[in-house]
Amino acid sequence: MMSTFVAAATAATLVVPTPAPARQAPEISHFSLANGLEVVVIPDHRVPVVTHMIWYRVGAADEVRGESGIAHFLEHLMFKGTEANPGGFSGLIAEVGGQENAFTSHDYTAYFQRVASGELEAMMRLEADRMTGLQLTDEVVLPERDVVLEERRSRTDNDPSAQLGEEVAATLFRNHPYGVPVIGWEHEIRQLGRQDALKFYRHFYTPNNAVLVVAGDVSAGEVRAMAERTYGKVAPRAEIEPRQRPAEPEPRAHRLVTLADPRVAQPSIQRHYLVPSYSRAAPRAAEALDVLAHVLGAGQTSRLHRKLVVDQKLATSTMAWYHGSTLDQSKFGLWASPRPGVELPALEAAIDAVIAEIAETGVSEDEIVRAKTGMVADTVYAQDSQSALARIYGVALTTGSTVEDVQSWPARIKTVTAAEVQAAARTWLEKRRAVTGYLIKAPSRENRS
Repeated sequence: MMSTFVAAATAATLVVPTPAPARQAPEISHFSLANGLEVVVIPDHRVPVVTHMIWYRVGAADEVRGESGIAHFLEHLMFKGTEANPGGFSGLIAEVGGQENAFTSHDYTAYFQRVASGELEAMMRLEADRMTGLQLTDEVVLPERDVVLEERRSRTDNDPSAQLGEEVAATLFRNHPYGVPVIGWEHEIRQLGRQDALKFYRHFYTPNNAVLVVAGDVSAGEVRAMAERTYGKVAPRAEIEPRQRPAEPEPRAHRLVTLADPRVAQPSIQRHYLVPSYSRAAPRAAEALDVLAHVLGAGQTSRLHRKLVVDQKLATSTMAWYHGSTLDQSKFGLWASPRPGVELPALEAAIDAVIAEIAETGVSEDEIVRAKTGMVADTVYAQDSQSALARIYGVALTTGSTVEDVQSWPARIKTVTAAEVQAAARTWLEKRRAVTGYLIKAPSRENRS
């Protein structure tokens, strides 16, 4: 959980040669307003700045079948203005020297601003206004749809690696909507319009489906008072039912997906296993998967790097990760890039051997101590970033976890045993639970006979 959240909140794994003394963890406040808005306050008085985030418990996996991409499309449209602020929000935030952005996942959509602490209530007024006051016309909706289509072209359709990732996900999740890309399928994006966006907005954008996270130079009392004056005036406009998505059937067979493209500069192999998330796993199972991912593929001391890069010289680089911060079943991923002359089936066989070795003989005490130490250290360093802390709590509360789950995570990780890590590999890294993707270079059209 925390490991996944920290990784999502930072651009890369933190590598710190000499750990600094740990800063004392902030006192987190957690409460709800009468209209159902959940609030988390993370005080940080080192600089007079705040990070203000509003999270909605809705994402791409909550879309109606056939309307893929509407959650992300609406995220774009939320910047187009309201009756009270017809010019949109970006100019207003820029005037006070602030920064803003938004993002959509399968399970949540979030909007954030980073401003001087004296501007916090103004940000709350803006977000409370667009929670119900969004104004949309075809004149702004249709051009923005073209923007989304161009985003899809640049990020996925023009990137063979992203295309393969999309195909692997669609093959892993045969029944669950996690198999549909967050940005949507192109042919369905083209059909989205103003009424689709407004219907989605009016159902899901309501205070009783939202989480406010404020991190920075404020107190819980100040945030509560401001939130009451702004968000507290927004009445719930929809009853939000528990999210029930189609369940994924138990996998029966390993599946192989191959994508050949002349633009591929470097072949690679990726594999995703269907595994439980923190919100779905049995007690301690998710923590064991998290530690297993670090033992297998976190850095140059990991098992995959030592075996495949250093010892056998089959790969140039390797990775492993566990995406535990999802509402439903999730995935455990592996990735490797071969050395010149090494065929992907040979690299795959070597990966299988590393996994089998852990499943059969376990991990060493040095490996598990190193993994747990690094994971817990990442949480300490995350405390130096307002945005990282705000994202950690926002992700947790929109994917079935609690504030207490986040706070107790380091202690739970510290108690993970080598036997539990071995059991996780034996139970969840069975090949029948996986989809393997090959990315290979295809001959260009002019070179084909």
